[in-house]
Amino acid sequence: MKNVNYEDLFQRIRALTEDVPYLTANLANTSALLWEMLPDLNWAGFYQLTDEALVLGPFQGRPACIRIPVGKGVCGGAVKEGKTLRVENVHAFPGHIACDSASNSEIVIPLWKKGEIWGVLDLDSPLFGRFSEEDQRGLENAARAIEAFL
Repeated sequence: MKNVNYEDLFQRIRALTEDVPYLTANLANTSALLWEMLPDLNWAGFYQLTDEALVLGPFQGRPACIRIPVGKGVCGGAVKEGKTLRVENVHAFPGHIACDSASNSEIVIPLWKKGEIWGVLDLDSPLFGRFSEEDQRGLENAARAIEAFL
């Protein structure tokens, strides 16, 4: 697996989104950048918390679930717990929602705005155990760059 320079990812997100006042454009470009820079993904994108559910936002990959209730699946679980969930085998995760049967591992990072969860960054991989502790730290740092434009 190719190493990812997460500091470079952070800087690229900032460069792409700095002084750009269009949320959808920033999310779309960020999902494209993640897709381009991170190897072995089959989905990279965002869900926004709306009326007690996560609603699909900009992404790269195959079509996805449109609405995920808080507390359901890995995405809903990350919102309910208010923390990153890194799952080595999604098939063993209680209540996993299989939007894409090719996904075998997943990491979901809550995104915060003004002290409340705005939504999540969701990354899926066809590889089991794709996301390491190093990936988690790097992606949580990237999430801070994303939160700056929310």
